Amino acid sequence: MTKPTPAPFSQLPLPPAMLANLAQLGYLEMTPIQAASLPVALAGQDLIAQAKTGSGKTAAFTLALLARLDVRNYAVQSMVLCPTRELADQVTQEIRRLARAEENVKVLTLCGGTPMRPQTASLEHGAHIVVGTPGRIMDHLERGSLDLKALNTLVLDEADRMLDMGFFDDIATVVRQCPKERQTLLFSATYPEGIGKLSQQFLRNPKDVKLEERHDDSKIRQRFYEVTENDRLHTVGLLLNHYRPVSTIAFCNTKQQCRDLLDVLRAQGFHALALHGELDQRERDQVLIQFANRSCSVLVATDVAARGLDIAQLEAVINVDVTPDPEVHVHRIGRTGRADQDGWALSLASMNEMGRVGSIEQAKGREVEWHPVSELKPASNAPLLPPMETLQILGGRKEKIRPGDVLGALTGDAGFAGSQIGKINVTEFSTYVAIERGVAKDALRKLNAGKVKGKKVKVRLMDED
Repeated sequence: MTKPTPAPFSQLPLPPAMLANLAQLGYLEMTPIQAASLPVALAGQDLIAQAKTGSGKTAAFTLALLARLDVRNYAVQSMVLCPTRELADQVTQEIRRLARAEENVKVLTLCGGTPMRPQTASLEHGAHIVVGTPGRIMDHLERGSLDLKALNTLVLDEADRMLDMGFFDDIATVVRQCPKERQTLLFSATYPEGIGKLSQQFLRNPKDVKLEERHDDSKIRQRFYEVTENDRLHTVGLLLNHYRPVSTIAFCNTKQQCRDLLDVLRAQGFHALALHGELDQRERDQVLIQFANRSCSVLVATDVAARGLDIAQLEAVINVDVTPDPEVHVHRIGRTGRADQDGWALSLASMNEMGRVGSIEQAKGREVEWHPVSELKPASNAPLLPPMETLQILGGRKEKIRPGDVLGALTGDAGFAGSQIGKINVTEFSTYVAIERGVAKDALRKLNAGKVKGKKVKVRLMDED
């Protein structure tokens, strides 16, 4: 196990322009995963690194692939495989920011859920780096629109999630079409057995970087409650009314449990949405946008469906069922208590799950803290409402709408304060804007009566329809 002390980026063999750009972006000291993996990656070695979302791993592999990039050669030299479109978009944005020191680095996102033709056209114009999901990358390889002959760096990001989602064969198919002489960097938060299989097949003498420092546990307050099977779903409502978190992810072990819990929570008046494998990409995007912009209080999810999620402010995680795998438990609760905020990790366990609780205690090396359900009293009689509501504007990137256009329409003619407006997400065909609950209906009326970018628009309130 390695535990590096903070070190400046200037220690690394990076060009001055790159170091200046890093400093401008606020990257001064390396995070533990960067300090442990960058020297290895920059030396051209293959790497398996244990790193969770939010640990700075994107910068770790980006600096390595930019170091090997020849900007004058308009061929794909690096490829990053990601489990979900959300993550691929985040990675692409981060690579673009870090690549600013170089002139004209072209980064392309290739993911499913969006039309093939514009992607194929962009590939014809040449790209240096592609970021994508395994399925869509395979489509492009089959059609011959993606040529990997010049590839020198392959990154498998959140490899455990890709395996969880059943991508092993797809990854294998893609990797077999990459040149043998390449560097492969694999990042994974957990080490399921498939990771060993992947590395044996596709990595050459990889250096293994594991960090002791997994998450600042002191920021996560954990409590366990013993429940009967009959009371389990009802108890989730008691927890929400007692602790009153603004945003909560409630983890269930099965899709059916997700559906049942969603029905119970909605009947109790909570604003809840579910995330499970049966949603198509558009539905998934809409759920995530509403949860991340704080217009939905509870996201009910299975572990597989929640992969690739990085929600900035998450006040609580509720384990509706205890997971059989202690590492998954650590992963679930590690989503709260991020940055400088405290988070609650609340778990419900029935008698027949005590063995699983024992495994978690063994993995943590200490006993869990039990509290009686009887202490859960509503902190207020008012319903727990999310602070924001989401307006959906029909029209997105296709209509060249930018977040600034929507912000301008709301703060200009409509007369709202910038502080009343939350996140604005522009997708291919729709734009979603979070607005304070108290003024949402007024904003809806004014937008429908007014114009965005000089054009009339259709707007609706997305309130759990």
